[in-house]
Parts: sequence; structure tokens; C-alpha cells
Amino acid sequence: MICDPIADMMIRIKNAGMVKKTTVSVPFSKIKVDILSVLKKEGYIENFVESGKGVKRVLEIVLKYFSDGSCAIKDFNRISKLSCRRYIKAKEIYTFNKGYGLRLISTPKGIMKDSQAKEMSLGGEILFSIK
Repeated sequence: MICDPIADMMIRIKNAGMVKKTTVSVPFSKIKVDILSVLKKEGYIENFVESGKGVKRVLEIVLKYFSDGSCAIKDFNRISKLSCRRYIKAKEIYTFNKGYGLRLISTPKGIMKDSQAKEMSLGGEILFSIK
């Protein structure tokens, strides 16, 4: 069975938010650390820490909730999948969801949000969007 680790991480975050958990743990990988760094910088999660050693390393993610009790990450849409990769050129990047959402793009300079990639004139693979 082919597993998509990025989609798995985002689904774990979404499900934990729906049942009001404060933390969720996911298996460690470098790309997940890069994605979580952007999500923390943009205010979608509170924090994350790496724990464990060797093969048993995990990332503990502290979720962010608003004053009304709703989780900051309500839904996401995986755009580029293992079966069908989606790429975008810098000049094709447009404002997503009137500026109220976030799209993450994997560029040659690392993972970044779409507006930052447009400023740097970088294209890449569109990983997912958060509404």
C-alpha cells in the first residue's frame, strides 16, 4: 500500500482539531519539519518539537485554537499527490482564497507559501492548501 506521509500528517492534525486535542504526534521526516515551520510562522499551529531517537523519532505538534474553540486548521486540500504531481510557474501564481488561505509550494529554495514564492519568482510543486 502506497502511503502519502504529508497527507497523513495533515489528516492527523485535522482529526485532532476536530476532537479538541491539544497535541498530536506524527512520524519524523525533514519535509514535515519544513512544512510545520511554515505553518508555525503563519500562525496555523502553536509549536512543534522533535522527540525520540533513531527510527522512533516523532514530531509532537501543539495545535492552535481560537477563542471560540475552533481549530486553526479546519480543512486542507492535497493538490499534488503521489499519483499526479501538480507544478506551477511563478507567473501563474495568483492570490489564493482572497488572501485568507495558505498554499504551500515546494521550490528549489525550500518549502514556502505561495505569495513568498511569487515575490522570489520561483515556481514548484503545489503541496496543499489550507482554508
